[in-house]
Amino acid sequence: MIRKLASGQFRLYSRKVDPKTGKRRNLGTFDTRPQAEQHEREVQYFKRHA
Repeated sequence: MIRKLASGQFRLYSRKVDPKTGKRRNLGTFDTRPQAEQHEREVQYFKRHA
């Protein structure tokens, strides 16, 4: 899940809520949305191929 921050950056959050904190895990902050989308694809690939 990608959200735009007040600073104009984009942050990638996990899809599921972290049971310890009750919030979504921060998976990285990026300057542009395409960068965040690319990293989301990399995360999904890693989950299937690690």
